[in-house]
This record gives sequence, structure tokens and C-alpha cells, in this order.
Amino acid sequence: MSWLPRTKRGTHGRFALGAVIVILFAATATAVAGLMQFRQLAADISHTPALKRARVTVATPGSSQTILVIGSDHRAGTPWKAANTDTMMLVRLNPNSSTINVLSVPRDLEVQLHGPGGQFTGKLNAAYSLGGPNSLIKTIRQQVFPGLVVNHIVDINFGGFQALVNAIGCVYSDVDHRYYNNTAVTDYSSINLQPGYQKLCGTKALQFVRFRHTDSDIVRNARQQDFIRWAKEQYPQSALISNRDRLLRIFGEHTQTDHDLHTVDGLINLFNLVAFMDGHTIKQIHFPALFPPCEPACFVTATKAGEHRVFREFMTPTVSHPSSGSSHHARHHHRTSRPGPVAVTANPSAGKAQAAALRHARMPVYYPRLLAAGSTYCYDDGSNCYLEAPSPGSYPRAYTIMSRNGHHYRAYRMTIELNSVLGEYYGVQGTTWQSPPLISSPSYIRVVSGKRLEVFSGGGSVTQVAWRTPQGVYWISNTLTSTLSSRQMIAIAASLTRAG
Repeated sequence: MSWLPRTKRGTHGRFALGAVIVILFAATATAVAGLMQFRQLAADISHTPALKRARVTVATPGSSQTILVIGSDHRAGTPWKAANTDTMMLVRLNPNSSTINVLSVPRDLEVQLHGPGGQFTGKLNAAYSLGGPNSLIKTIRQQVFPGLVVNHIVDINFGGFQALVNAIGCVYSDVDHRYYNNTAVTDYSSINLQPGYQKLCGTKALQFVRFRHTDSDIVRNARQQDFIRWAKEQYPQSALISNRDRLLRIFGEHTQTDHDLHTVDGLINLFNLVAFMDGHTIKQIHFPALFPPCEPACFVTATKAGEHRVFREFMTPTVSHPSSGSSHHARHHHRTSRPGPVAVTANPSAGKAQAAALRHARMPVYYPRLLAAGSTYCYDDGSNCYLEAPSPGSYPRAYTIMSRNGHHYRAYRMTIELNSVLGEYYGVQGTTWQSPPLISSPSYIRVVSGKRLEVFSGGGSVTQVAWRTPQGVYWISNTLTSTLSSRQMIAIAASLTRAG
């Protein structure tokens, strides 16, 4: 794994996800709360000074807007050279689109930079340390996305992220594999998470989205975007309205923005647009990353054609059609399976072994007879799936999920490794909780071999395929980067078979 980019403790970025959450959620209530609420929001944001001479273009009311969201450890009033960022995320709000487009730009992207000693080759996040958001925007515009026009900048620190996650009651997250690291031993940031669907609060949520010890920038970016999508889908407008003032105070205390967002007119312009897009889904646009050998450093690269393609996709509105499989039509839209080859292979004996290890799960256990070609189950004593330390009971895992109303439900998780070097794991989840937030609104229904499968999409890819029984609900989760095709996901879910 020598090619994998690594980050030492203390230099991890402080994530901007909380800012995105507030922009996507708090705006809805604020936009209908009247002028006085906007004045209060402007006062809250002004707790920290506006970014000086920010390179933004103020959009006309009602038009599309692009927001650069930065996660950093910068404190207002301190030099940029002492600051670090690991998160650079572009958010596109287009009133003519059915989605909110999100594109993460890798922090390790190879660029040419200008420092005190002249021009040098470095990583994109170094542009932030050299001159803050303005230097970052200039570098992205000149070397990555020449057509980029930024309408707003939101720079939030890690304390704001944790506080916002806690303020919205934490986020149920689909943890794809075992995450463990001990800072005292490795000098990388500590984390201790078991695989499976679970509720993550401030510190654990931050550990989950910031992790990059054994995978790449691209996997981490996908993890962050998934977390945003989960949070948006789980936070109802009623809770937003009742919690609005607290969210806005947190936002103001931990965030620096461009000057326009310190004004009432600027806030109304942005938040009315976001309120209009409240029911829209988040579409993840994947950066076309390449990973050359780590010589002399571990850079991410991309072709100009690839960068041009994803930027065009980011800027293009998504038009929703009745046949597109959008969640709006999910209850009435059925699809039947299509013939043809699918890249799956039969492995029932391994599935039975996983089920046997879950004999104490205290719920019916189903395993898939089919797996994606080239993939294998993770075992506690196996060497195919990454573990920093022995972890009995992780692969597979039987556990309990607690819902927001305090009820406890039985659950289990089988973890399947597709490519551990690239951080690609998918999973089989089962629980007696019939209404987990992750699978509350399917994109469309597919009937295969008599099974009524609920298919869930995010960012243009199938993320989960679920099947319900009177005793429980079961689903297949794709990898963080959605490596499996929709046909693979559906075939694996259709092969679910009860053990025993």
C-alpha cells in the first residue's frame, strides 16, 4: 500500500460538512422566518470577520450559485501559513435542477504553486496555507476548472462540525468496515468504529469522515458526501424549525464566509434559492482521480479531459423524468429484471459460514448466494480485510441498534472485501428495525424471482438494495465509491437466502 497518501496526526483538515448541513437545512426555515430572522443570522455570522477581498462573484437573485465549502483548522485573525485544509467541496445550487450537485476536489491533487522561494510542485491544499481561500480559488480556476465561478465561500472549523452533528441529534450512518487506529502506536488519528448501520455523534462522526489512514482522498471524499446525504435525509423540517436558533449560532461561531453573506440581502438571495431546493437530492460528482507511484510524493492527478468532463457534469442541471427512478415516483414505479450477464459469482458455502458465526444474532439471518466477482467475505481471523488490531466479533458482527425514540433492535452485518487496498468494501445488513432512515424512501422498485426489492440511488449510482420480511429488513450496501453496478447490487440482493 505504499502508493496510498498518508496524513500525520495534527494535519487532518477540519471538515466543512457542518456548514453544508446548515446551508441545506437551516436555510429552509430561515427563508420563511421573515426579515428579523435574517438580521439575526447576519449578526450570528458576524461573530467572525468576513474573509477579506474574497474572490467571489455575487449572483443575481434567483440564479444558480456555486459555493466553495472548506474544512480547515484556521482561526480568524491568524496567518494562513499556520492553517491546514483537507476538505475542498464545491456545491452547485441550480433552480432548474432536481439535484444539488456536490464535487469534492482532492487535497492531494498535484498543482504548481508559487511560494517565497518561487514556483514549485505541491498539493492543492498547500495553496490554502499559502494564501487562504483566495489562493485556493485562483489555483483551482487556473489549473483544474478554468470555467469556475464561485459565488460564496464557507470556511468552517472542526468544532463547528461536531457541534452541528450533535445539534441535529447525530446521524445514522452506514459504516462500511471496521475502523481502528491507536494514535499512541501509529501517530495517526485515533478511531474505533465497528461495521454496520449505527448512529454517529460528534467525535465519532468526525473520526469517520476524516479517516484516510488506509485508503485514498477519493474514498474519503465519498465518505464525506455520503455523510452529508444521510444527514440531509434524516433531519426533518419540524426539527429544523424548533432548533433553528441553536444551529445558526453554531454556524456563526465556527464559520468564516465572504462579505456578501454578512449582509441581509446576500443571505436572502442564497437562502431563498436553498429553500426552493429543499426537497432535492444530493448528487455526488466523482473527481476522475489517478494515482501515480509515490515518487517523490504521493500525488493525485487527473487528465484535462477528465477534469473538463466532471466540471461539465457538475454545472449541468439534472432534469427529472417520471421514468428516471426518482424518489417522488418510487411508490408507483416498478421495474422487472432484464436478461444478460452480470458480474457476480456463486459462493453459498462462504455465506453459510458467515450465517453460522451469527447464530447468536437472535433474528432470522439471510446471506446472499451470489457475490460480486472477485470479492470475498471478511473474517475476524482473516488477512484479506484490513485490521490494525485483532477485533473479534467484527467480521461478521451481531449487535443492537437504538432508534431515536430509545427502542433497541437486533442487527447484524456481513462485510465483503472487493479491494482493501483501494478501500472498497460492501456489506449485507439485517435488522429487526423496520423503519431505519437509510431506507425510508426508495428510488424505484424491482421485482426479481418473486422478491420485491427496494432500490436506493444517490449521486447517480445505486447505494442500497433492500428487501423486507415480517421479521426484519435486509439490504446490500454498495462501496463508498459505488463500485458495484446496479445490476450486481440487484442480483446480490435477489439471492438473499435464509440460513438454517
